[in-house]
Amino acid sequence: MELMDKTINSYFDVWLGPRDPRVKGWLLLENYTPTFIFSVLYLLIVWLGPKYMRNKQPFSCRGILVIYNLGLTLLSLYMFYELVTGVLEGGYNFFCQDTHSGGEADMKIIRVLWWYYFSKLIEFMDTFFFILRKNNHQITVLHVYHHATMLNIWWFVMNWVPCGHSYFGATLNSFIHVLMYSYYGLSAVPAMRPYLWWKKYITQGQLIQFVLTIFQTSCGVVWPCAFPQGWLYFQISYMISLIILFTNFYIQTYNKKASSRRKEYQNGSTAIANGYTNSFSSLENNVKQRKQRKD
Repeated sequence: MELMDKTINSYFDVWLGPRDPRVKGWLLLENYTPTFIFSVLYLLIVWLGPKYMRNKQPFSCRGILVIYNLGLTLLSLYMFYELVTGVLEGGYNFFCQDTHSGGEADMKIIRVLWWYYFSKLIEFMDTFFFILRKNNHQITVLHVYHHATMLNIWWFVMNWVPCGHSYFGATLNSFIHVLMYSYYGLSAVPAMRPYLWWKKYITQGQLIQFVLTIFQTSCGVVWPCAFPQGWLYFQISYMISLIILFTNFYIQTYNKKASSRRKEYQNGSTAIANGYTNSFSSLENNVKQRKQRKD
């Protein structure tokens, strides 16, 4: 294992240049192998988990879901606060910020972004809960792609560009996750579900986040500083892939279902027909209206 780590590290150093020495020896950052293994295990569980659960009863997981989502809500709130205050303390330039001019604020950003990287490992549990609850329809290409790539991307970010211009997307994403995980924490409590109305707007917020991140990243290309340009181009490309996938998810989840509900209403399937309520249709519509969960 040690020989493999040294070989992989030497290739990365050749391809990407020297690492940032400020994160040397930090948990999970020294070598890529643990991050890669976690990602492979995640994909194996995504593949094998539903097969294992096929003939088993789904687990409720209600209590642990409340605790899990509350924990990620608080962690996201902490990261958002620390990133905002760190950026202000370091006088970060919105248009382009290198990784070595923020003074002590740079170290504050680096410490918070390590937690952001580590949170992507914790968030694998999103998928595992879907499997345990047999909500396999929620394990989409978008869901798996987003979860599996983020942990790996942020391992590289933390080793080569752990502060500076890297802060922006993580800050927006932490804010969105405060809204998202608080929603899912509350939705695990049946009595709260009738009062939760903002799920649709979480997806809209995610799309706005990607667009703003592309704009801010592009500023670093147009008005460059010492921040490596290759990382900026990669981030723009990755954000475009997320916009495509999330837009497709939004259309499939909200626009088409809204259109379907309008047609059903016009056909009288959701109204009182022939002097009585079509209870079966109403129940069927309620089932159809269950929306997929995305982060």
